Amino acid sequence: MFYREAGQFKTTYAADQAIFPILQDRIGLTLIIIAAFALPLFGTDFFINSLMIPFLIFALATMGLNILTGYAGQLSLGTGAFMGVGAYSCYKLTTIFPDVNILIHVLLSGFFAAIIGMMFGLPSLRIKGLYLAITTLAAQFFLEWCFIRIPWLYNYNDSGAIEVPQRELLGVTVTGAAASPMARYYVVLAFVIGLTWIVSNIIRGRIGRSWMMIRDMDIAAELMGIKPLNAKLSAFALSSYICGVAGALMVFMWLGAAEVESFNINVSFQVLFMVIIGGMGSLIGCFLGAAFIWMLPIIIRVVPTLAGIDVGAATVDHISRMMIGALIILFLIVEPHGFARLWQITKEKLRTWPFPYT
Repeated sequence: MFYREAGQFKTTYAADQAIFPILQDRIGLTLIIIAAFALPLFGTDFFINSLMIPFLIFALATMGLNILTGYAGQLSLGTGAFMGVGAYSCYKLTTIFPDVNILIHVLLSGFFAAIIGMMFGLPSLRIKGLYLAITTLAAQFFLEWCFIRIPWLYNYNDSGAIEVPQRELLGVTVTGAAASPMARYYVVLAFVIGLTWIVSNIIRGRIGRSWMMIRDMDIAAELMGIKPLNAKLSAFALSSYICGVAGALMVFMWLGAAEVESFNINVSFQVLFMVIIGGMGSLIGCFLGAAFIWMLPIIIRVVPTLAGIDVGAATVDHISRMMIGALIILFLIVEPHGFARLWQITKEKLRTWPFPYT
């Protein structure tokens, strides 16, 4: 079927429903994906392992929380715990079924996190706002307690830590100390691209629209036929699933070993800050927020070093915390949609340059 484009306006329903209806967006996305796959060929192992892999993992976790908070309007402070559920589940699956492909274990671990997320999402049917946040905060502390007090989760060692065994994929080692950063990066990148594509289609469909209706006005949505039980629990399930996969990737493809502190309340707040700064209700905002918050301390350390000024780790941490706090306040007051809205404005200006609309 052929159709015409009238500027940014489409002349068929098929064109209007396209994920990227504008030609420039399709070209830009293609270039970004090509650059992402070519990046390991030019970057060092330190750059890949310390910057790109954690950036992609936190972007995936931010996407999971953004589904729940940005699209469904349900505030959660238990992201770190749900990531921990995915990590510990993947560890147990790997030890119980050592011959199964590690990628299958990672995908299955998200289902355990989804089940736990739905259980703690049940109170959202009766409470909302601050009270729901307190409920998910209780889930955070309860699950941390489980990670420490249930020895079966970590094979009866005394520390509660989990260590990643060595596994191969198509003859290439992708987990363990022998795995190269490039191999682990490509595995994480494949997960991020695949889940982002799935989430983008879900958001544009009936389920995603029901989330946004519940977020905007739940009473009106219920009067229009939306079932709050299905909408809220599906948001908790998908959000927790993605966070669980992110937690499994965090341990198996980045850290190599982890303790309970790897999934504490600080991780939950860090991901929440990424959602706020990147932009609630935006997939591109997940990547922008994760990139900014994760790379900010590195930028603060590198820039003074280039000028011959030695900055300690404690100073870098204090400066980054102050900057993030100030930006959160600024965005909440001036631009609640964060970097995603600024990026959208920039694209609109570039698209009409040098002949802007008058």
